[in-house]
Amino acid sequence: MTVINRGEFNPGILSAPQIEAMVDQGVIRPAVPIADGQIQPASIDLRLGARVWRIRASFLPGEGMSVNDKLTEMAMHEIDISHGAVLEKGCVYIAEVEESLKLPDDTSGFANPKSSTGRLDVFTRMISDGATEFETARPGYEGKLYAEISPRTFSVLVRRGSRLSQLRFRKGQSRISDDEMKRLQNDVGLVHGGGLDGRDIRDGVPLSVDLSGAVYSAMPGLVGWRARKHAGVIDVDKPKAYPVAPFWEKVTRRDLSAGGLILNPDEFYILVSRECVTVPPDYAAEMTAYDTRVGEFRAHYAGFFDPGFGMASLGAGRTRAVLEVRSHDVPFLIEEGQTVCRLVYEPLSLVPPTLYGDSGSGSHYQAQGLQLAKHFLPPETADE
Repeated sequence: MTVINRGEFNPGILSAPQIEAMVDQGVIRPAVPIADGQIQPASIDLRLGARVWRIRASFLPGEGMSVNDKLTEMAMHEIDISHGAVLEKGCVYIAEVEESLKLPDDTSGFANPKSSTGRLDVFTRMISDGATEFETARPGYEGKLYAEISPRTFSVLVRRGSRLSQLRFRKGQSRISDDEMKRLQNDVGLVHGGGLDGRDIRDGVPLSVDLSGAVYSAMPGLVGWRARKHAGVIDVDKPKAYPVAPFWEKVTRRDLSAGGLILNPDEFYILVSRECVTVPPDYAAEMTAYDTRVGEFRAHYAGFFDPGFGMASLGAGRTRAVLEVRSHDVPFLIEEGQTVCRLVYEPLSLVPPTLYGDSGSGSHYQAQGLQLAKHFLPPETADE
């Protein structure tokens, strides 16, 4: 294995060989050895530890305070998940994470839920000691990490080692300008095949929603899925284990009105982008956070797109972005071709040897269309 010294890292998003080096050099400090497949092309999965606390309310520790300090005030009871435990929907929990950090002064961390977590409507955010923002570990941070977990629609069964979120690392300042993203769009075609095709690049490349009903050829007319509110428990570590019908109901063209789909308040939908997405091997992408300028709804939970996502050379063909959508407070009409989110691209510090979708990469969503979480059986087996 090639030895990489972290002082030699170029600015940018750190990739798998560099993350492996950070483990070897004690920058990332796992309580138990790193598991197979835990390190992704441009991120590392965070694993739940053995202890979870049911808390009264979500919180940030704030400057000079640790998460443990806050737990003495906010925790209702402690749960041992060593052998599994159910986290109930509508409740808020804090879990210890197996990985801790000792970051250099020029490197920061930022997290997002894994795609499968977002598609289950499990709201999870990383917290670090002294944090004034969720999902961040400041440059030079040394300490433990925690996960706030709040299942919104389905209660979930988790255990020590379950992976709900992933952490990326950024050395220095690596964000690129809108002009650079426009150049990439013209040269590479970051998004293509939809109504926007990369126009109006401002703070990221826009994606719009597809309500045509033509994306899933096995189920013509299918626009998306709406979660059932009183479904059973889902084990987060069991792929292809659950039939679709008890958990999801179809949204079809017949459900459209006034030129679009009316999102009911506090219901959870899986929709899909009109555009297909490509992430070049020397870049990583992130879907930007909820923006009230595009409407009173949250357009996604899971935001990381790895290098290689949607690349035709890896056999991806047409790969769309799946949109986890939830309306807030009021019914909201979402229309065909409406911009719902933006993708921000950042250069990698080093191109990883294995890209998303490569053989052995463990990718679940390459060449995806309108796809539910990996836990469900193929939707064409759903009851009509």
